[in-house]
Amino acid sequence: MISDTMHEVIICEKPKSAEKIAQALSSKAKKMKYNKKLTYWEINEDGKKTNVLSAVGHLYSLTPTNQNEKVYFDLNWAPIYEIQKNKNYIKDYIYSIKKFSKGADKFIHACDYDIEGTLIGFNALKYACGEDSIAKTSRMKFSTLTKKDIMDAYENMIDLDINQVNSGIARHILDFYFGVNISRALMKSVRTAKSRFLKLSAGRVQTPSLSILVDREKQIQKFVPEPYWLIKAVLEGEIIADHIAGKIFNKEEAEKIFAGCKESDALVDDVKITETIRKPPIPFNLGGLQSESYGVFGFSPKKTQMIAQNLYTEGYTSYPRTSSQKLPASLEFKKIFKQLSGRSLFKDHISKLPQQTKPNEGKKEDAAHPAIHPTGILPEKLSDDEQKVYQLIVFRFISLFAENSKLETMKTLLKIAEEEFVFKRKRVSYLGWLQHYPFRKLEDEFFPNIKKGDLIKVEDVLSEEKETKPPARYNEASLIKELEKRELGTKATRADIIAKLYDREYISGKKIEVNQLGISIIETLKEYCKDLTSEELTRQFEKELQGIMADKITKDKVIGEAKKEVLSILGDIEDSENKIGEGIYNAYQESLILGKCACGGNLIIRYSPKTKSHFVGCSNYPDCNIIYSLPKGANVLKSTCEKCGLPMISFGKPKQRACLDPKCGKDSTKTHDSEIVGTCPDCHSDLLKRSGRYGDFVGCSSFPKCRFTCSVEELKDLKTK
Repeated sequence: MISDTMHEVIICEKPKSAEKIAQALSSKAKKMKYNKKLTYWEINEDGKKTNVLSAVGHLYSLTPTNQNEKVYFDLNWAPIYEIQKNKNYIKDYIYSIKKFSKGADKFIHACDYDIEGTLIGFNALKYACGEDSIAKTSRMKFSTLTKKDIMDAYENMIDLDINQVNSGIARHILDFYFGVNISRALMKSVRTAKSRFLKLSAGRVQTPSLSILVDREKQIQKFVPEPYWLIKAVLEGEIIADHIAGKIFNKEEAEKIFAGCKESDALVDDVKITETIRKPPIPFNLGGLQSESYGVFGFSPKKTQMIAQNLYTEGYTSYPRTSSQKLPASLEFKKIFKQLSGRSLFKDHISKLPQQTKPNEGKKEDAAHPAIHPTGILPEKLSDDEQKVYQLIVFRFISLFAENSKLETMKTLLKIAEEEFVFKRKRVSYLGWLQHYPFRKLEDEFFPNIKKGDLIKVEDVLSEEKETKPPARYNEASLIKELEKRELGTKATRADIIAKLYDREYISGKKIEVNQLGISIIETLKEYCKDLTSEELTRQFEKELQGIMADKITKDKVIGEAKKEVLSILGDIEDSENKIGEGIYNAYQESLILGKCACGGNLIIRYSPKTKSHFVGCSNYPDCNIIYSLPKGANVLKSTCEKCGLPMISFGKPKQRACLDPKCGKDSTKTHDSEIVGTCPDCHSDLLKRSGRYGDFVGCSSFPKCRFTCSVEELKDLKTK
């Protein structure tokens, strides 16, 4: 009878994971409908009913118990749909878990095995299934969504790690204490000082991260370039030799060397050829994958992380949120190679690998997951960007098992008159792993056939005047490396922290620049509440959160320490509230200045509550009523219009460039009239298909008066609506 049937419930993190787990556990798994949008899985075998249910990431979030409190320390977990109105779809996931877990005899936590995944599953069990479910819960631990790994995890379940749960809870509470309370205090300081609302954001990791960028920005701003000279000799055979002194900062010395080298041949004083062994690369962890993906494809760390997560949930690669640079000893790499060989692109490389070999590995380990690697399951259909990241992971994996490559370096010392010169050439003498990893440039320079005692004709001597350069700006990938080195944030959160700094418009550009508002926030906080910008404080809490996992410190103690720190910082802000608010607001106003108006005032980005849109106006309003509209989503560029000197803007999809003044007519978009393809939703003029620098797009026939644009694909959706 059905009442005697054992009822088991498996909680998964995402719908795709639930599908993979259900199908791996039984060929008889049935896909069931909860409603028109949401499905779940049911298995009925051997007197046991198993429901495989899915969350959709976090179902519950922290919220203040009393919204009227001055400081939010009393928190509770509530369904996200009650807190964020745009997350109403989460209601169905919570209701389905409640419904199909009723009266269950056993619960299995099968969310991703990291702190966030553990907390997602724990909260779903505690608040949707009921607190009694925790005592009946076992944990599945897997690093790939392959049938073998899922079955191994199901047959060898472990106990739920309460220390890992507590670490996750403490992390969320700390982030709330610091992020929400301090952001509110900073916004209040602006409201008190200037009676203005300004949306601001601060955080336990976010603020020290911004501080690193501000320090670099100040170094760049204060940098004074120093002139130096490079003396080069152009020799017969397309050889360029550098004076051995390198950068010469004394002009008279440079002139003396330059004059002394003229009309003389070069005597070869010494030729050395050395060989260097280059070991294969090490396996990817998340930071390594993000860095390589940025360097090779220009993908942001957040984009790479999302793609890697999708590849994992589809079963093509292992779990990406790992800091490990080691592969598991139990990994059946020969089986993976055999499966990958089903694609000729990979087979050609795998067939050339040594028969008996071990992978080259790095030093970092992660107790939760191994380094990122392919599972061997070949993708059926991937987007272009997913294909790029997948091939990057596969070729990296193949190259780990290849032979060392060898690099030869030729170093030649020359004498021209009494001055010493040197030139170097490099070439790959043995490809080894380089032939299996197509994402590295090969050094293949020509070695001239010269020996000691040879004379080489000097065709010209050059003196190049240059200037020292400021420190390089961070990009997203190099900033992630810096945060990792300084132990700020986690492998899973660093990309989101950087994205938030962009979103708050504290920073901009691929080569990251900090605007005046970002600089002012850090300067103000360093002056009045230095603890918030302290890396050491953040690092210490990070170590304590790890200590909770290791059962070395309690969750309550860490939360208590955080509460004291937050109260101290809030006290510092309150003591200097007017100065802090005024400084931040003035910096915000300065960050909005785009340039000069013809009347002498400043052109400033403003917001119209009436039209709910941004525009550019003059600071001398109402005496000067110049106004320039900004298309939705437009970015103001640093480049200026060649015709009128106003800033250029970029807007639309694909991106188009135009002068801020629509009457100027200085537009880089090349267009030609075509057939009418629709009606403009903004001004009801004709929409025309046009060609621009980024390909075909649809634009309004009333341009530049109306600047509506969309892609050809988006036009289909527009017509449907």
